[in-house]
Amino acid sequence: MHRFTKPLCAWFACVGLLPACNDSSIQSSGTPASSSALSFRMDTGGQINAFYRQDKVAAHLLARSSTKPRLLVVFPAGNSGTGLWFDDTAQPVSWSLDSAPSALSDRDRAGRPLYGIGADLSVDTDALTIHEGLLSNVRFLRDFNGGATVPPQITTQPVVQKAGVQWQRDRVDGAVGYALRVSLRDGGNIVPAAGGKLVLRAPAGAHALRLHVDALSGETPMSPIAHADLLAPAANPDPVSQNVLEFLSFRDKLLAGSWQYDTYFGRDTLISVCMLMPVLQPATIEAGLTSVLGRLSDDGRVAHEEGIGEFALINNAKNNRPRDPTPTYDYKMIDGDYLLAPIAAAWLIDDARGQVRAAAYLAQRGSDGRTNGSRLAVNLLHVADTAKPFTQQPTVANLIRLRPGQIVGNWRDSTDGLGGGAYPYDVNAVLVPAALYAASAFLVRGLLDPYLDAGQRATLVDVANEAAVWKQYAPALFRVDVPAAQAATDVAGYAPTAGVPAGAAPDAPLSFYALSLDEQGAPVAVMNSDGGFALLFGTPPQDELQRIVADVTRPFPAGLVTDVGMLVSNPAFASPSLWPKFTSSAYHGAVVWSWQQAMWVAGLDRQLRREDLSGPTRALLTQARLTIWRAISNARDMRTSEMWTWSYTGGHYQADAFDTRSADATEANAAQLWSTTYLAIRDPQLRTGRYWWQASQHMQDGQRGSVAAVASR
Repeated sequence: MHRFTKPLCAWFACVGLLPACNDSSIQSSGTPASSSALSFRMDTGGQINAFYRQDKVAAHLLARSSTKPRLLVVFPAGNSGTGLWFDDTAQPVSWSLDSAPSALSDRDRAGRPLYGIGADLSVDTDALTIHEGLLSNVRFLRDFNGGATVPPQITTQPVVQKAGVQWQRDRVDGAVGYALRVSLRDGGNIVPAAGGKLVLRAPAGAHALRLHVDALSGETPMSPIAHADLLAPAANPDPVSQNVLEFLSFRDKLLAGSWQYDTYFGRDTLISVCMLMPVLQPATIEAGLTSVLGRLSDDGRVAHEEGIGEFALINNAKNNRPRDPTPTYDYKMIDGDYLLAPIAAAWLIDDARGQVRAAAYLAQRGSDGRTNGSRLAVNLLHVADTAKPFTQQPTVANLIRLRPGQIVGNWRDSTDGLGGGAYPYDVNAVLVPAALYAASAFLVRGLLDPYLDAGQRATLVDVANEAAVWKQYAPALFRVDVPAAQAATDVAGYAPTAGVPAGAAPDAPLSFYALSLDEQGAPVAVMNSDGGFALLFGTPPQDELQRIVADVTRPFPAGLVTDVGMLVSNPAFASPSLWPKFTSSAYHGAVVWSWQQAMWVAGLDRQLRREDLSGPTRALLTQARLTIWRAISNARDMRTSEMWTWSYTGGHYQADAFDTRSADATEANAAQLWSTTYLAIRDPQLRTGRYWWQASQHMQDGQRGSVAAVASR
């Protein structure tokens, strides 16, 4: 990938059905799909990513080119997928996609429908050894991909037929399952090897394997949101982001990302709906909100991740509920609990389109008969109940901490994401007061009167005053001040470990907000990007606003900004014992998360709409926006991916796909829901038919409405 010059591009191909499989256990229906297909590619980090969606078929094909080749096809239906993992090769192998994926509609041995794709690929080696083929839920595939073992009941033996091999099985409850077929297009053979492996060999004299792959799932297809029903005309004309958003958008739910998170995630849904709200059609906004409301716990907590399909079956069986496909939900996160109210208020109270729909939307009933309004009311009561201790005594002990036994609870949900802290900054300094202000707004407008009794109304009657207590006292508990001399020493000591020059030493004290507080209430002094939440959801006093923006927008390693993006963490000013936990190979370390940058730009735009800012503060925010946008523009090829890392060579930063280095903690999704939020940030110019993003002295903030404007009344 060329670091700065490769243009944004998308490939569209409306393709027909593949020929029927030769194997009699899968019969092709030969029925063409009725609507035009969404078909596009995004290749990053040596990996082909080909997406296809049409009617009942939605699939993402991935082919990894490296010394650890891999071939996956995953489906939003049931969060299911098929995968082939190959033995390591002496030299890197390179895949080519010879034909774009096309739709298949077939049947299993019992005549039950399967939906999937077929594609032609080639790889520049004369032999590959398959050491594992898996067909199941994506959660099991991603666990296996990360080195974990998988439940024995999901494994199946392949059937080899001359130059073809097939894996096929029912779901563990006997329902229609999955199928994967690989055939060699130009001859050659497939032979068994030790340990149950299979060797694919090209014909004599050939230097490449040419394959045809069919992958299918019997999980129930979801109802896609069509492009015409997804975005308003105001959306930025970025074809890549629009394609990704469309692929991930279904009436049942919005998917967090592909390939690893092809299902509902509460936090991802809420943040994406919030930031995209100005350019989303009403039905899509409400699809996202309804998916969250419908998965609330009985006491009003937001579900983080759902387990569906075969994952739910196996998980339920562990809890003495055999053959039960009822979805399971994970409620260990705390941030979603406080995101729901301000984002629901942004739609139902602040957006003119939502205002006229509010009463009817809140009265809508789910499959269990409960209304959206009654569900939202329970969440607001949960917010008020958990926030009250701090309003009565604003001490660390009364902040919102991670749930018992958990080391994660906000978006930095990796082992070291909070640096061992127990009280996240974003939740306590920003989201709790934002949720309380939103609860007050609902109460004042009477929107939830049909869903609250007198006692519940009394619980909420003082939430605006309680929000003011949180707003006044919580941020100060996270404040970190570093004298200039100490800051210079810290940067000089840390820079060599990060592999970058120290740059100009800070000539003034640094001040920023800690990533989290530890159990004793001491700040975990990792500089971080989470001040973006305050920009998007709050109206901080000017001194606080300056503290959020000024020092983190310095160049790394004194701040967070690099040539290829704004980092989400910088441990330079923390204990050196934390430095190895926040490297450029750590999932939430000194890396770039696309949506965090978008949040900063949207948040800065929101603050710049204020009329109470001084000239110096306004100039600071304007310069920060220019600085961040310049970094965003330099890595625009990476924008729709989940996150990326960097290398520093020849005096320059270079954007690198995550998981292209052996030290990288995991891999990043090529398509991520909240990484499409640039569609609602209006800085583009169209030049000669090509889409460009440009920061200049003449930036225009054209974002419609106020994103989460209820955050600090």
